[in-house]
Amino acid sequence: MPTKIWQPIADIAAGVQNGQLKASELVAEALSIIDEQAEFQAIIAVTPGRASQRAAEIDERVAKGEQVGRLAGVPFIAKDNFLVFGAETTAASNILRGFKAPYQSTAIQKLEAEGAICVAKANLDAFAHGSSTENSDFMTTKNPHDITKVPGGSSGGSAAAVVLGMAPFALGTDTGGSIRLPASYCGAVGYKPTYGLVSRSGVVAMASSTDVVGPLTRTVADAALVLDVMAGQDPLDSTTIERQESYADLSDTDLTGKKIGIIREYMAEGLNEGVRTQIETATEKLKNAGAEITEVSLPTLPLGLAVYYVLCPAEVSSNLSRYDGQRYGFTVTDAKSLDESFKKSRSQGFGKEAKRRIMIGTYVLSSGYYDAYYKRAQIVRTKLIAEFAEAFEQVDFLLGPTAPSTAFAIGANADDPLQMYLTDIMTVAANLSGVPAISVPAGVSEGMPVGLQIMAAQRNDKQLLQIADAVEDILG
Repeated sequence: MPTKIWQPIADIAAGVQNGQLKASELVAEALSIIDEQAEFQAIIAVTPGRASQRAAEIDERVAKGEQVGRLAGVPFIAKDNFLVFGAETTAASNILRGFKAPYQSTAIQKLEAEGAICVAKANLDAFAHGSSTENSDFMTTKNPHDITKVPGGSSGGSAAAVVLGMAPFALGTDTGGSIRLPASYCGAVGYKPTYGLVSRSGVVAMASSTDVVGPLTRTVADAALVLDVMAGQDPLDSTTIERQESYADLSDTDLTGKKIGIIREYMAEGLNEGVRTQIETATEKLKNAGAEITEVSLPTLPLGLAVYYVLCPAEVSSNLSRYDGQRYGFTVTDAKSLDESFKKSRSQGFGKEAKRRIMIGTYVLSSGYYDAYYKRAQIVRTKLIAEFAEAFEQVDFLLGPTAPSTAFAIGANADDPLQMYLTDIMTVAANLSGVPAISVPAGVSEGMPVGLQIMAAQRNDKQLLQIADAVEDILG
């Protein structure tokens, strides 16, 4: 468990700004904790050289009386699918071993511009394909609360790192729940913004129509501050949208009169009883705090997982075609022709799950099957988007569990891809519809954390963060 509970991010930055804290000491402490917690295998690589240099520069600027950023000296950890200077970017896949980023992702650049310091790269399911971090080609990350269990995925290393106290915050990506699921399993706050709110330039692509960048933190206030720094349009990502006013302003947190809809389909058969109890208890507390609780049905929701696992592999198949062993990353040296080099590099470089998704995706996009699978899935996705929009005309927020159970044992679903995919059943819909969603801790069941998921209408990120902040206070 954590060796350190960091101060709120704003307080750390303020301490560096006024000279009470040294950025160099904060970086050294983060690196020391990472080393002490190595048994959890949350970290692929550290960036001590560059991190220490940047910390020294910030301390020097403070000493000269210069202004430093809103995140001055705050150490953070990036999921290893973000392009970052100071270490390789591998996306936890053998096919990218040895790849050093020629530029940094926009999200990293924005954080660094405000003085944040990347100290490490976190483990993940290779190319973010998975829900347990067992699909990493390098290691399996352990759950901070029980080393025999998974931390969730694909941002499992990021979630575990935050809960273990390695840094005040970490970055993750969420394509079908990859921030919220590990947040639920590890007991962290995981925020998935509205699609397009944070630039994905410089982030290794998985499924481009659902990929989102977001923070993993200990508190909602920390998540809001990090989002506020990263959010906004980027000419390098044509899908980005305009930002609202400050997301870090969480002043309007009164639950009185707020209309919250409990998603009927998420509270149905298949939900672990311990998780159900925690969600019902949390709901009752929100009702006592003045929220108007009603039940809301999204009839197409049960089809969401099937839709996701048609559309996501299709986009994976397209995005992974660039890894051919010729331009960057792993390449075989014994090929006798270009065609043989392609085949050997991809067959040896990609792991089992990446190959599975490439094959499924290529199949559903192929002639004769496109209409039966891909096109039909897009039609159902459009219907799901419409149902979410209709629901948000009746209520302000939607609520339910983040996952149907708590963290499962390492290896329990390793040989059953379908069972593994079912862990995403409560998270994929937010990605398919593009709405913002957050997972906040809602108690424990049999010693393991339970996450409460809250969703809002597209672009209502500020309102969602405000209500999540209130919920966090009520649930303690």
